[in-house]
Amino acid sequence: MSLWEYANPKKFLTTSERILPFFWAAAAVCLVVGLIWGFFFTPDDFRQGSTVKIIYLHVPSAMMAINIWVMMLVTSLIWIVRRHHVSALAARAAAPIGIVMTLIALATGAIWGQPMWGTWWAWDPRLTSFLILFLFYLGYVALWEAIENPDTAADLTSVLCLVGSVFAILSRYAVLFWNQGLHQGASLSLDKEENVADVFYYPLLVCIAGFVFLFIALVLYRTGTEIRARRIRALATRTRAQA
Repeated sequence: MSLWEYANPKKFLTTSERILPFFWAAAAVCLVVGLIWGFFFTPDDFRQGSTVKIIYLHVPSAMMAINIWVMMLVTSLIWIVRRHHVSALAARAAAPIGIVMTLIALATGAIWGQPMWGTWWAWDPRLTSFLILFLFYLGYVALWEAIENPDTAADLTSVLCLVGSVFAILSRYAVLFWNQGLHQGASLSLDKEENVADVFYYPLLVCIAGFVFLFIALVLYRTGTEIRARRIRALATRTRAQA
């Protein structure tokens, strides 16, 4: 079975409706277990106290904010190369979710940073690039809404997505490009020595899994909604033309 078969809206809707309940359930279980485990069954940090527990919201939301943009980049490239409408609609569906994830990351980062850094905000390389990524998300959604022709909107938003990907990369690796800045290094890494302590590490992994499952469920649901909305607009246009 080819992956491109799911570019067929009917097949996409049929498949997504069948698998959606499993992703909703997995998201609910992982988030409930991970957040309760992290907030109530892990100790306070010897330096940061109880504020360290913001990690269970901040790190997953920040990771998702960046990776959602990467997902939008991939689906935008598929649209540019293959002209599959489902891929363009999936990118459009993902953008508002990315906005929410970025807002959560910025808000929890400010709450976490204030007692640690003594300020709610600093023009740190990672923070600044993350704020710019948030503005690109807003611009992406606004551009979709501003252009009436859906194919033209998909073309222009795909180009915007390509440009914004620079800041998605900077948001992830800014602390490696520039040594200055208040933001610490990564909380998770392929290098075991770079990870947080195991007592925080395992519930954090469960929370990340919950955020991933939640995103998959939301983007499948919203993509289906976008497909149906596109059909309704097409029927309305056809009806007006026949009138």
